[in-house]
Amino acid sequence: MTFKQVGAKDAHSLIENDGYVYVDIRSLPEFDAGHPKGAFNVPLMHMGAGGMEPNNDFLSVMQKAFTADQKIIIGCKAGGRSLKAAQLLSAAGFTNIVDQKGGFSGQTDPFGRVVERGWSTESLPCSTAPEAGHDYATLSRR
Repeated sequence: MTFKQVGAKDAHSLIENDGYVYVDIRSLPEFDAGHPKGAFNVPLMHMGAGGMEPNNDFLSVMQKAFTADQKIIIGCKAGGRSLKAAQLLSAAGFTNIVDQKGGFSGQTDPFGRVVERGWSTESLPCSTAPEAGHDYATLSRR
């Protein structure tokens, strides 16, 4: 693993103090329902009629939108997809990737107990509207 993992509060601190950007890799409907304020949206998977389907353009959009040395925090809903995306990006040559554990909503164990608090459950700044140029439609046209 050539990236580090941090909790939501540490991710927020990296954004505020160290120049990191947050890339939310959840689907468009998930992102639109609420996301970290200022986040970019590049879905790893799209919501399809039969469930989640891979976004075959994920890596190419990321490579066009961000430089390989850009400081990027990757987040999803609970931490599973972001770990996969961080692995993919690291393998593709991105050098400053951070996986945010717990994602937006937090991670629970099989019994429903919280094992990692998420961005929203830590009451960190959230939004339902993307900043100009941070939405997937714009990023995918670059």
